[in-house]
Parts: sequence; C-alpha cells; structure tokens
Amino acid sequence: MRRTYEVIVVGCGGIGSAAAYWLAREIGPDVLAIEQFPLGHVRGSSQDHSRIIRHSYHDPAYTALAAPAYDLWHQVEDEAGLQLVVKTGGLDLERLGTTGPKDLTHCAETMSAYGIPYEELSAQEVMTRWPQFHLPDDARALYQADSGLVDAGKANAVHIALARLHGATILDRLPVRAIWSSAEAIDVVTDDGVFSAGHLVVAAGAWTNSVLTHVGIDWPLTVTQEQVTYFATPHLREFAPDRFPVWIWRAPQGFYGFPIYGEVATKAGQDVGGEEVTAETRTFEPNQSAKERLVNFLEEHIPRFLGPELYTKTCLYTMPPDRHFIIDAAPGHPCITVAVDGGHAFKFATLIGRILSQLALEGETAYPIASFRADRPALTDPTFQPVFRNEAVLSRS
Repeated sequence: MRRTYEVIVVGCGGIGSAAAYWLAREIGPDVLAIEQFPLGHVRGSSQDHSRIIRHSYHDPAYTALAAPAYDLWHQVEDEAGLQLVVKTGGLDLERLGTTGPKDLTHCAETMSAYGIPYEELSAQEVMTRWPQFHLPDDARALYQADSGLVDAGKANAVHIALARLHGATILDRLPVRAIWSSAEAIDVVTDDGVFSAGHLVVAAGAWTNSVLTHVGIDWPLTVTQEQVTYFATPHLREFAPDRFPVWIWRAPQGFYGFPIYGEVATKAGQDVGGEEVTAETRTFEPNQSAKERLVNFLEEHIPRFLGPELYTKTCLYTMPPDRHFIIDAAPGHPCITVAVDGGHAFKFATLIGRILSQLALEGETAYPIASFRADRPALTDPTFQPVFRNEAVLSRS
C-alpha cells in the first residue's frame, strides 16, 4: 500500500469527507482520508437525514459564508446528479423581549447587510400562513424563502464517492493512534502502519484533542450528547416539505424542527439540551428529560406535529467556549489544518471542506474566516467563560 501522500485527512464525517472531495478535485490520488469507524457511522455529529441550511444568522461571520455554501452545495449536486439541498423556507421565531444573540434583530440586520430578502411576520401572520403553529400574541418571526435542509447522510456519501472518483484513497475502520510533526513531514500512526504527508487536515469532531495530543494541542472543547426525535404524525400533508418550513425557536430553551423528510415523520430537537460527555463516555440512550421538554414545547406550539415516537437519535456537539468554529492551522504546526464544528456547521460542510483544501494546498483562502482563528481568546484565555453554559442550564430548568 502507498505510504506517502501530499495531504492526509483525518475524519470522514461531514467536514472531513468534504475536504477529501475538494482536495481530490485538485490533486487526485495524492489524497488519503482516514476514518476510525465504518463510513456512515452514527457515533459523531454528521449523520441522519437532515440538517438546517439558512442565511439567517445573528452573526455576520456566518451570513457571509451562507451564499458561498449554497453555491458549493449546488456544484456538488451538479457533479453527482443527486439532490442534496431541499428548499422549504425557514422561520426564526421568538417572543418579544428576547435579548442577546438570540434577538431576531441581529438576524434581520445581517441579512439586510448582505442583501438577503426576508419577511418580518407577526404571530398572527405566521399562523395565517402556517396554521400548524399555535403562537402567543407577543411572538414574532423572520421568514427566509431559501432556507431548507441538507441531506446529511447522503451528502457525506456523495463527498466520499466523488473523492474516490477523483482518485483519493479512503480508509475506514482505521483509528489514528498518534501524529508526529516535523519540518519535513507529518507522520500519521495507525494500526495499519505509518502514513506520511506534507500536510494534514484534521476534522475529527469530538476526537479532535485526542488526535492532536501528540503535537501538544488541548483546546477547551465541550462535547455534549444531543438528540432529535422523529414523530409519526398522522397529519402528513400538513407537514410535507412544500407546506411546512424548517423552524428555529430562539430562546434560552431553544428548539428546532423539520418537515417530513427521510422518514414518514416530522423531526425536532432541543439545541444544547444534552449533558456533557466525552467521545468515550457518551451513550446512545435518549435523555428522557430532554425529550419531555421537546414534547411539551410541541404540544403548546405545534401540536399536530406530534404523533407516536418513531425513534430518538443521539449525536454529539463539539463546542469551543464561544461556540464559533475553528478553521485554522494548529498553533505551532503550520502543516496541520484543523476544523471544529461548534455544533452547527453541517450547512457549511462542503464550504469548510473547500476552505480546508485551499489552506492545505495554497496556505490561504479568500473566504472570510478571521473569526475562526485558533489564537482567539476563547481558546487561549483560561478565564474565558463558555457562552452556551447559561443556555444549557436554562434549557434544563
């Protein structure tokens, strides 16, 4: 087996598979991607049928990346001949008096700044257009027509298939045991021997610090076990993708949901509603308290969304203290580029993969990623307080 490559990618989830694809488009067989579990596994952050894609972010650092992400998803769709993005429209909802980053005013301002069309709706206007919602009088919403979902599991498989088409080697069921960095090369130690490359891309999610430990990286990352529940609603036509949008309830107890897609069921979850775990201690058992909070919310605000539980599925969030991405070289190791998702990156997965390929091959990118540097205070100041902890505490109250 070949042992030396131009670039090695560690991790073949959403971001890693995308990096492998974009790298292979440029350098073909000089790409090796390594995944510790079987491809398509459910142990990380990147599987299931759907992830929300949207322009509506409270932070312009993300709004600036949304349009390029849509464009690149469509490029991948064109090459694959498969649909990955389903446009449903999207609602961001809140009650008046919401403050801080959750305030919809920030989303409206960022979309206006980037020329993204949207509508501001009262509670009554939302319920007139989508009578599935039961909202209090003091609720309001932003509607953005281009929002929708990305088929996560299919997207990962497409990235891998196209990477192979362009000549990349993909090895799964192969854990990385150590990484050694020198001026000449990066050595990746596995149970199948040592592989070397001029550049390493790490997209390992909850295993990031474990992969980087031998090069002295130990970022303050918090891993939580989150979950979504599929409900076999009997009201199928009401929640079809052409009649019901993706939605986000912006509050200290934040919830989100999807129309019927992938299963004959609706899907919803609570954002940062899970317990802190590690990649090793996580379980696959649903959190009953989190499910009860979700069901209580849905009973009050979207009652016909509910039905018998089809299943509840767990996943992992991996969050820096400020919950922003990391997309940068590992400090002190310019030949190692790392991406950490922050628990909300799948909509940008193919774009982040493209950025990682540019950083690996060219040492720079024109995409605006200054907010995601590895030397920012959230990662270097030990007194920095995680922004999501108060939300997590409130979400469990």
